[in-house]
Amino acid sequence: MDGNPCNRGCASTTTTPAVVYFPAGTYLISRSILPAYFTQLIGDAANPPTLKASANFEGFGLIDGNPYYTEVLNWKSVNVFFRQVRNFIIDTTAIPPAKAATGMHWPTSQATSLQNIVFRMPQTPDVVHVGLFIEEGSGGFMTDLTFIGGDVGASMGNQQYTMRNFKFEGCKTAIYQIWNWGWTYSGLEINNCQIGIDMSANDNGKLNVGSVTLLDSTFNNVGVAIKTAWTASSTPAAAGSLVMENIQLNNVPVAVQGSNGATLLAGGNTLIRAWGNGHSYTPSGFSDFIGAIAPNPRPAVLLSNGRYYTRSKPQYENLPASSFLFLRDFGARGDAAADDTAALQNAINAAVSQGKILFLDYGLYRVTDTIRIPPSAKIVGESFPVILSAGPNFNDINNPRPVVQVGAFSGQQGQVELSDFIVSTQNRQAGAVCIEWNLASPAGAPSGMWDVHVRIGGFTGTQQQIGECLKTPGNPTVREGCVVAYMAMHVTKKAKGLYMENCWLWTADHDIDEAANTQITIYTGRGLYIESEEGPLWLWGTGSEHHVLYQYQLHNTRNIFMGQIQTETPYFMPTPNALVPFPPVASLHDPDFSASCQGVEGNCAASWGLRVIDSQDVFVYGAGLYSFFSDYSTSCSTFAAGQTCQQRITSLEGNVKNVNIYNLNTIGTREMLNRDGKRVAWYAENESVFPSNVAVYKSN
Repeated sequence: MDGNPCNRGCASTTTTPAVVYFPAGTYLISRSILPAYFTQLIGDAANPPTLKASANFEGFGLIDGNPYYTEVLNWKSVNVFFRQVRNFIIDTTAIPPAKAATGMHWPTSQATSLQNIVFRMPQTPDVVHVGLFIEEGSGGFMTDLTFIGGDVGASMGNQQYTMRNFKFEGCKTAIYQIWNWGWTYSGLEINNCQIGIDMSANDNGKLNVGSVTLLDSTFNNVGVAIKTAWTASSTPAAAGSLVMENIQLNNVPVAVQGSNGATLLAGGNTLIRAWGNGHSYTPSGFSDFIGAIAPNPRPAVLLSNGRYYTRSKPQYENLPASSFLFLRDFGARGDAAADDTAALQNAINAAVSQGKILFLDYGLYRVTDTIRIPPSAKIVGESFPVILSAGPNFNDINNPRPVVQVGAFSGQQGQVELSDFIVSTQNRQAGAVCIEWNLASPAGAPSGMWDVHVRIGGFTGTQQQIGECLKTPGNPTVREGCVVAYMAMHVTKKAKGLYMENCWLWTADHDIDEAANTQITIYTGRGLYIESEEGPLWLWGTGSEHHVLYQYQLHNTRNIFMGQIQTETPYFMPTPNALVPFPPVASLHDPDFSASCQGVEGNCAASWGLRVIDSQDVFVYGAGLYSFFSDYSTSCSTFAAGQTCQQRITSLEGNVKNVNIYNLNTIGTREMLNRDGKRVAWYAENESVFPSNVAVYKSN
């Protein structure tokens, strides 16, 4: 491609974004398509194009998202961000069935997505084709994928993922789970396959799969729905966790098959309300369990046709070009230097008044005052344009101010649709609240955020890179110029009816635009703060990382769905710890570590991964809460001699009711789940280097 894209030998970049559009048609290819870093491949959504392999095709996937130019992947898989592929048919049927072939190779990480893709493979007894192959990474989200034929529909290994609305037809094995720490599947439809999900992978008896959470899915004419290698004595002790809820079986002889072909759960024509196996923790110790469990009592407001509400990202494929307005036509520069506040606000207002969709052409749009998004707005970005706050309006730590404000006041009625853009900050912005969500959307018509990310620091234009904020291990001094945001996102008290899908709230730990991806130290106060008094809110495949006080905090809220949340503690902690530079604010119900850590040994004053206060009807279907670094050293996350990075990572406080967590996975922390200052679940030293896991937790 033109424009000096980031290909072979390039670590990562934000300076060469690209969208490659494929019109409808059939494209015969004999070797892999290799998309560059920060590139989107988008087919015609109304009439998806077909990528058809020739009979002599050579390559690792018709689309190879991370090539092996040598014996290692071109991009470090845990640093592959901000890319998409959507609206394709990938066809390997011309390749001989007995010849190894892969439809798509996709080892990537956060803020990436696959959507609306069909994988067509031969349906013969000798077929060895694989539709989707992932061997590494830290995802991630996918939706609306269909797999027809093949030996394995999707063969996948990654730290964690949320995947929903997958359909499999006539595969030998629908899903082969190579390895994971935590994985959440929802809305699977598996038809006429021999095995549904195979999570039995092991290495000389040591299980490779940490946990699988499966909900709202159907198996039709499948020999074995789930295949596992878990036993009460399997190792590591916390691995192999499975929790299922609301699973319909039609002509499925075996629901769960264990080691040596033993039936752990019989099938038939039945509804599995809730069932699981895994590691159970209580204040008195931990044990193993297997069997039926009480299904979560789901509030009707979170449901659609008996399942948790979902909605795929709108692509507006049936609308003419005249239905769009373009930001550059309003005079916006997008160069991270000009003040684009007025141009962006005028464009938003014009689009709403004319009933049109605002298209944000790619650029870095520097704003010096709050951008207000009113009800009825529809905004879509081109390859992740950035709204970049700057100046004194966002720099007062005692007077925080939203960069992007959705709804003029908390509880304003209306609906919006936002997709494919980023909110960030430039230079010191100690008072910047990147997104403030005030809108109250009506029942049955939620507002949506799809692929809308907060990305703070570490890229060109932010003035928060290695030149300004290079890491300083061993030095707890806070550089004032590197205090760069007050809060990533705030959902206010009267806000409700928000659907978030694949939204990553990331304070950068490294410089994406520097060749070595050198680490940086920047400070943001808070991650995602939800205090919606009623809800509902749905968080599908969201992540929040490297904020000082917490990654997710829920206060006095209810009716919250969370699918496979993912967090990381700031890498610099405990040098300094979470006591600086953001003093706790009582009105925000911030954690007061100076008080709560009195008498607690170890690194207690560290960022909470998930904090739930005085809330009810909260449903967490998978969580990966990680603490990898202590003062930029990874030694503590090996669990050698019981070492940990921080003492506590999940907290339930006060009047919590009907708070339910499936498959809580943690790394580098001793107390995985804390209730009112008392540990409920903790890391046991005999669990080796595998993440500790709470398979099922239910509050009163």
